[in-house]
Amino acid sequence: MFNETLREIVEGTEGGVAGLLMGFDGIPVDSWTREDSELDITTVGMELSMVLKDIQRAAEQLEAGGAREVAIQAEKLTTVVRMLNADYFVALALSPEGNLGKGRFLLRIAAPKFVAALS
Repeated sequence: MFNETLREIVEGTEGGVAGLLMGFDGIPVDSWTREDSELDITTVGMELSMVLKDIQRAAEQLEAGGAREVAIQAEKLTTVVRMLNADYFVALALSPEGNLGKGRFLLRIAAPKFVAALS
């Protein structure tokens, strides 16, 4: 179920490269990467898991509530992360010219499916 949903998100987003479901402990649950990509989405997720914890703490300290989504745009890769609950997040990596809005939308729509399956 996870792999298929990740594939749908990546393929449904123009410029989508890879998708990942991971715990904040840095342990991947599942991932899907386009065959023509050399991106190691698991390594990206492990690095992000530490940063996401800091972002969540900062949002709470600012009394802004829990962080829901984070986007990181770099020269060669854009990564959108949607927090699912206190333990898991889902991420989408796309090319810089990819459709960020569509990716965000598909992550938001798929989030309840992931949460239900993880429960």
